[in-house]
Amino acid sequence: MARLAIFIDGGYIQKISEKEFGVWINFQKFPTAILTEIAQKTPEPLDLLRTYFYDCLPYQSNPPSEEEKKRFAARRRFFEFLRREPRFEVREGRLAFRGQRADGSPIFQQKGVDLQLGLDFALLSGKRQITHAAIVAGDSDLVPAFEVATQEGISVWLFHGPRRSAADGSPTYSTELWDAADERFEMDKKFIKDCERKR
Repeated sequence: MARLAIFIDGGYIQKISEKEFGVWINFQKFPTAILTEIAQKTPEPLDLLRTYFYDCLPYQSNPPSEEEKKRFAARRRFFEFLRREPRFEVREGRLAFRGQRADGSPIFQQKGVDLQLGLDFALLSGKRQITHAAIVAGDSDLVPAFEVATQEGISVWLFHGPRRSAADGSPTYSTELWDAADERFEMDKKFIKDCERKR
């Protein structure tokens, strides 16, 4: 039997679903939608090993404001909810403060998310615990992990947003990552809406 692992960059799917389509993702539906899409193109039965979700808790200044505390607590509850889902693992990175934009808004950078995703992906591939991998991400830092997986004979699927952001025209994924994948699937509005969580 073929076996699939799903790797989700939480910041990336949030950007695609909320900023591009105005939709909150239901993470009980989302892995099933990915599994269904891949199973339709896989000749043998396909089993889901696990879904891995990578994200950071919101930044808190020292001392944190009341608003920061609320955001932090809400995200912590969300991570705990995901951890209780069957075959779901949450991996936490951290947010680093990187200064301010010209308009005074803060700049944050995720630390450790891509590294953890790449390591988990390469480890499962190297141990041949999976035959298929679905990656929901857009960062070219993951290209080496894609290369390891394909050398091990793993079928690598990239689930990505539209080529360019409707908001500002910027790319939503790197061309290098797209090129490194075996299969590509654009998460369009219909796909995202089918996985919607009602607010």
